[in-house]
Amino acid sequence: MKLFINTPSFKLCGGVANHFMGLEKFWTENVKYNFVGKRRHNALWLRYLILPYDILKFIIRLLLFRPDMVLVNPSMAPVAVKRDFTYLKIARFFGFKGSVMFHGFHTESVMDMKPYIVEQLNKTSLIFVLAKEFKTILEEWGVTVPIELTTTKVDDRMLEGFSIDQRQGKVENILFLARVTKAKGIMLALEVFQKLSPKYPTLKYTVVGDGSDLDEAKAFVNDNAIPNVTFTGALSGDKLVDEFKRADLYLFTSYHEGMPTSVLEAMAFGLPVVTHPVGGMVDFFSENMGYAVNTFEAADFVPPIEELIEDQEKARRISEYNHQYAKEHFLASMVAQRMEKIFYRYL
Repeated sequence: MKLFINTPSFKLCGGVANHFMGLEKFWTENVKYNFVGKRRHNALWLRYLILPYDILKFIIRLLLFRPDMVLVNPSMAPVAVKRDFTYLKIARFFGFKGSVMFHGFHTESVMDMKPYIVEQLNKTSLIFVLAKEFKTILEEWGVTVPIELTTTKVDDRMLEGFSIDQRQGKVENILFLARVTKAKGIMLALEVFQKLSPKYPTLKYTVVGDGSDLDEAKAFVNDNAIPNVTFTGALSGDKLVDEFKRADLYLFTSYHEGMPTSVLEAMAFGLPVVTHPVGGMVDFFSENMGYAVNTFEAADFVPPIEELIEDQEKARRISEYNHQYAKEHFLASMVAQRMEKIFYRYL
């Protein structure tokens, strides 16, 4: 089987790029990546100049490789949808099957395009989504082609040298890992820690990531004299792994998600998770993994975190469960093989 996958450049380190970069070593079939869109964080006008080049390159590589299936990866945004559906139209013109994977699912900006989106999706062979909720929405819109669930992944190599035995249930350091923006919940997370710190004066809070609200977040910490908060900036590789190992609990307060990779990685490193249930997490998250808080009120996140701080044995049991669950369901090697089996089913 030959798969031809359009993905953003790995240099950008965005969600889609990270996903397929992590799967690259684990495909067992003949898979080729085709980089499209911006290559770096370049100006908007330059991206439009790149598009004709990308289309020509796509056609040449398509005809040379002659894949069994083409996969595109748009976000639910007008420009992205139109661009990636153009690639699928080209693939169909030359007689190749097309498929789509939606990583994010913020439909608000494309509601006026719904008839066009449904028409184009119904010409594909297969659609991947990250949550049952997203599948239901597409079916309610009128999409009739097969819609399959998949997940983001944990790179197997991240866990090399890690042992769950180091998790003894003691919660001394809470981790936040995401873009530092209000949409990702940074201000909510800081409010939660602000409420915790008077009762637990030695408790630490580590914020990993960069983003448009980083300065505001730092100012909030300084203005309110919140102790023991560290901003590391964006990290990757061994430095990111080190922060997972140093952390004892993962606090995830994002308002919108597809399938948050950082939660899966945190579970793989045996971190109990306190989160708001969003996106694909709703389909699998259980009380064995930590706590799902159904509001966005900072005060509602405090009691479950306090319970995990106070009950070391419970935190340890959750650590062991999360580590094992993530190894069985989210490792990149398994995600790649499950996707290949699904592709085979529709060829």
